[in-house]
Amino acid sequence: MNARAGGLVLELTCIMSAPQERIFRTLTEPAELAKWWGPRGFTTPEIGLDLRVGGGYRFAMQPTDGDLFHLSGEFLEIDPPSRLVYTFRWDEPDPDDRETVVSLSLDDVEGATEVSLLQGEFATEARLALHRSGWTDSLEKLRELIESGA
Repeated sequence: MNARAGGLVLELTCIMSAPQERIFRTLTEPAELAKWWGPRGFTTPEIGLDLRVGGGYRFAMQPTDGDLFHLSGEFLEIDPPSRLVYTFRWDEPDPDDRETVVSLSLDDVEGATEVSLLQGEFATEARLALHRSGWTDSLEKLRELIESGA
């Protein structure tokens, strides 16, 4: 997985051994999202999803040792199976949090899919680093799910 940040914008890219359609489903179906969303050690016990432009989502995340917390946003662009764009905000924000925009692009690469994530702009380096860590774990969990055939 390649990772680089320009300014306070997060960019991650990885290749997954599955077609775009399969990856897109895991990004947009609640039962699939629950299997991989969040850093290692976290679960996502509640997923509300209104998958349409202007629709929203709200996820509850549960760390192993800690209180349940929530994130939510609005879908800005949905172009199956190649693109998903949405706002991202913590419902119980840290003072350094701000709403960001997540853009996920899925490109066919000889039967595999290149997943590119862009998120920003963050208020601080610390918040960027937190999201880099969380997305890196999440995308690795997604890759493991895809490659297991589950």
